Amino acid sequence: MSTLTTTPQENRATPARPAYRVTGRRVLASEWAKLWSLRSTWITLGLALVFLVAFGLIASSRYRSGIGTGRIDRDFADSTAVSLSLFGTNFAQLALGVLGVLVTAGEYSTGMIRSTLAAVPRRLPVLWSKAAVFGLVALAVGTLGAFAAFLIGSGIVSDTPAAMNLSHAGVLRSLLGAGLYLGLVGVIGAALGALLRSVAGGISVLVAGLMLVPGLISLLPSSWQGDISPYLPSEAGGAMFALTHDSTTLSPGAGLLVLLCWTALALGGAAYRLVRTDV
Repeated sequence: MSTLTTTPQENRATPARPAYRVTGRRVLASEWAKLWSLRSTWITLGLALVFLVAFGLIASSRYRSGIGTGRIDRDFADSTAVSLSLFGTNFAQLALGVLGVLVTAGEYSTGMIRSTLAAVPRRLPVLWSKAAVFGLVALAVGTLGAFAAFLIGSGIVSDTPAAMNLSHAGVLRSLLGAGLYLGLVGVIGAALGALLRSVAGGISVLVAGLMLVPGLISLLPSSWQGDISPYLPSEAGGAMFALTHDSTTLSPGAGLLVLLCWTALALGGAAYRLVRTDV
């Protein structure tokens, strides 16, 4: 009779395969890695920073030359170092908003969204993570650009009526407000990309909402303009970083609240479509 013997290798228990769980932290890390793996991210963020700083310095230099010659444009007559430095905000918002659209709609155009949603079946964490990651990046770029433009621009307009420094009332609030506005524009762009699932469609709606609609509103009767214009996304955002306000504009707090409502509306629409419809 033969006996069965076992070797030490056979007695060893096979190590169990680790179980991976989908957690919010891991989804955020995944979206962070995907964001920086794209060449368009680096290029577009760089363009946004260049737009914000370069146009601010151009406006400051133009104001300085006008003061020196005694022939200053009417549009620059009442300018301050803050308004001159933030002149490029309208250009930077387009770059960040477009990149926000690409962050979400780009996955639908390449089909990569199927792999993403297969890894995160609950879906909504994907949207929240994309919006949070890109919103924070846009906030950081916008704030950095606003402070850089102001610090350099304030030196250009020193010893002029527009001269200001960080200790002046409202300056820090304006610069931080500009960064926050650009961050929220980035979130709105990401939400539009997820809602429309089309790069062209998302960019078109974004540009229309930020630039075309305000121009059309200006064609309405003055009484209607006063009731509608302050509540548009771009006008509400402008109130966040404007140094002074009057009866026709919102306060910084009210402008932030209105822009948050627009952001929530875009995210809500994107979340509804993501949950209710198939990829």
